[in-house]
Amino acid sequence: MRFTHVSLKNFKPYDDADLDLRDGVTVIHGVNGSGKSSLLEACFFALYGSKALSGTLEDVVTTGEEDAEIELEFVHDGGSYRIERRIRISGDRATTAKCVLEGPDGTVEGARDVRRHVASLLRMDAEAFVNCAYVQQGEVNKLINASPSQRQDMIDDLLQLGKLEEYRERAGNARLGVEDVLTSKRSVLDDIVSQIEQKEDAALHARLNALESKLAEKDEKIANYESQREKAKSTLDAAQATLDEHAEKRERLAEVESAIEDVQLKVAKDEAQRDKLTERIRELEDELDDVATEIETALAETDFDDATESAIAARRTEFDERESTIREELSDARQQAQALETQAERLRERATDLEGRAEEKRDAADADESTATEAATELESFREKRRDIQSSLADIDEQFADAPVDRGAAADLLDERRRDRSEARESLAETETELKNARERLEEAETLRDAGKCPECGQPVEGSPHVDAIGDRKAEVESLVSDRDELESTVESLDSAVERAERLVKFENRADSLSETLSHLDERIEDRETTVESRRESAEEKREAAAELEDEAAAKREAAETQAGRADEAAERVDSLEADLESLETRRERVGRVESLVETRAEKRDERERLREKRETLAEVNRERREHLVDRRNRRDELREAVDESAVESAKNSKQKAETYIEQVDGVLPDLRDQRDDIQSQIGGVQSDLERLDELRERRDELATRVDALDSLHEEVSTLESTYGDLRADLRQRNVEVLERMLNETFDLVYANDAYSRIRLDGEYGLTVFQKDGTALEPEQLSGGERALFNLSLRCAIYRLLAEGIDGAAPLPPLILDEPTVFLDTGHVSRLVDLVEDMESRGVKQILIVSHDDELVGAADDLVRVEKNPTTNRSTVERTDAPELASVLADD
Repeated sequence: MRFTHVSLKNFKPYDDADLDLRDGVTVIHGVNGSGKSSLLEACFFALYGSKALSGTLEDVVTTGEEDAEIELEFVHDGGSYRIERRIRISGDRATTAKCVLEGPDGTVEGARDVRRHVASLLRMDAEAFVNCAYVQQGEVNKLINASPSQRQDMIDDLLQLGKLEEYRERAGNARLGVEDVLTSKRSVLDDIVSQIEQKEDAALHARLNALESKLAEKDEKIANYESQREKAKSTLDAAQATLDEHAEKRERLAEVESAIEDVQLKVAKDEAQRDKLTERIRELEDELDDVATEIETALAETDFDDATESAIAARRTEFDERESTIREELSDARQQAQALETQAERLRERATDLEGRAEEKRDAADADESTATEAATELESFREKRRDIQSSLADIDEQFADAPVDRGAAADLLDERRRDRSEARESLAETETELKNARERLEEAETLRDAGKCPECGQPVEGSPHVDAIGDRKAEVESLVSDRDELESTVESLDSAVERAERLVKFENRADSLSETLSHLDERIEDRETTVESRRESAEEKREAAAELEDEAAAKREAAETQAGRADEAAERVDSLEADLESLETRRERVGRVESLVETRAEKRDERERLREKRETLAEVNRERREHLVDRRNRRDELREAVDESAVESAKNSKQKAETYIEQVDGVLPDLRDQRDDIQSQIGGVQSDLERLDELRERRDELATRVDALDSLHEEVSTLESTYGDLRADLRQRNVEVLERMLNETFDLVYANDAYSRIRLDGEYGLTVFQKDGTALEPEQLSGGERALFNLSLRCAIYRLLAEGIDGAAPLPPLILDEPTVFLDTGHVSRLVDLVEDMESRGVKQILIVSHDDELVGAADDLVRVEKNPTTNRSTVERTDAPELASVLADD
């Protein structure tokens, strides 16, 4: 898997960035804080979304912006993919507005589904990606600093062994579940067997036969009592029917007498209401006379001949038409008055604005004139400074008139003189050392000679000692003294030459500074000359514009006064039309008064007619009620004759006897029925026990079969659990052996010729470093740089194992190193370069490194430079070709 292109918009420090990523070693460099790591974080975020962040979604959006967009293109397993994510801030919260993954198999949408699909493609989630391929800034020692169990989990997950542990745990949980079910089923089976034994000992069939015989006896007694009770009940019902019939006759008689009384009361009530209606009709006739008088008075105030509905409607139509006409004219007059007033006001405002603009033009002209004056003053000052600088440069050129070099070569001369002096001083020091040694040898020879020994070998000699060696040594001392004196003279001469070269360098630096200042002064003089000329021309143009604006303002004020006069005329027309409307409203109110009185008269006439009709209706009803009273009085007399008191008394005696017998029987039957119900309940219980016994036997057989199956399943799950455990241990040991071999290969590369011989990796991923003398060290005992390089070696070995040692695995992501040199010194950086080159030679298609280290930059196949604008605080990215490396390093 390789990244091919990343595009950013408003992501962290980037406004807009596009970068093609190539195969080989790509180094992203730039000053600290320029945004180098953010490029790699964008690729990581594009793959895994929020799972790739140490903070929140809000952190990825550039400060001051509302959304961010990230696009990543990559190739994987022969297919091309593209991920697009858009983050939007709403209020204080950021959300994923868009997340799409396009690939050979179709499109996946949604942040969660995209993350899952990426994890499936790469066979690693965000955490595994970091542990395998992405060494983040500041986490170079993550694997070493992890506890053994943490390191074991990390590496097992990367090597897909975590799945086996997960399957083993699932099998273990299944085994425990089967054990729980098996224990439960065995307990139930034992309980059911116990219940069957108890019920088989209870002689249930014999108990059932005895209870059925008792039940037959009780049923016979109950049937006899129930038959006699039915006969008594028939007698009771006949007597009750006779009593009910006479009670009904008495009730009907009472109802007829009550109805007669009610009708008499209603007749009296309606007659009283008829008298009230007659009185109200008289009152309405008097009120109608008063209304007629008021109508005549109202008509006198109008020009109506008669207060008819048609006349009133016609007059209202006339008023409405007149009002519509007046209102149209009034609206036009108001609009005209408002428009004229608005025009006058706008003309005044325009005049005021023009006067203000004229004043501003004059002020601006004064300001331009003032600026021109100031620029002229500065111009003269700058010209004076230029003359002074030119004079100083001439003085400096005089210093180089008799110098051994021209101005511009003083620095090289100084370097040459210093080198000569340094060489002379070194020769002088060597000569003085030789002189000292020669004098010591001469002194030693003279001492041996005085002691009668050979000055060369130190052995005793007879006669005068040999003095040839002493003469040679004296000659050597004299020659060295001469050489020393000559060198001291040379050093003194070179000291003077260095001092003179230093003075020339100072003059030269001063001349460079003055030349640069002179260049700036020329630019400022040219700028001030341009300013003086342009500002004076601008001042004249603005004064002319101010005069034109004042003329235009006067014309606008005159036009404003004209429109104001026309507005006053329109206002007078408005007042006249509003007075016409008020007069029209007064006439409409008078017509309304007539209309209201006519309506009142009609309402009272209608009420009078309704009351007359109601009075006639009440009279008719009362005539019908009196006719009904005659019929009901005849019915009352018939009912009084129909009541037989002797029959009522006989029925009462029969009823009493029947009730007494029924009461006696009802006292016996409940007990008999309770006894029968108890026997039936006992029979039901015995039958239920027999049915339960059959069910228990069936349940026992089913449970026995189930327990046998669970025993077999428990054995299979236990075998599966141990198989997963054994398989994981075997695979881990095989991976450990391969990983140890690869780690030592990398170790030999980066620690060649050091004091370390090899690394041991045990079955729990415990790490031990052995020195060449056999001493074992923990990784934590290494120095900071060695520990960092050791960890990088381990990470690269794991990467190689995943790429080379998993059958059928898809290609791994790029190897990403973010500031890997933080804890490395210069020597260790060189070894890191060797490590990177070794990974590339082993087939790692793409290695991305964030670093500003010159040696890593020099080892790159492709360079990407990141810069941040100090004014906008925004970063930009551009590719720098490898041939331009020297200039890039010089710029950094």
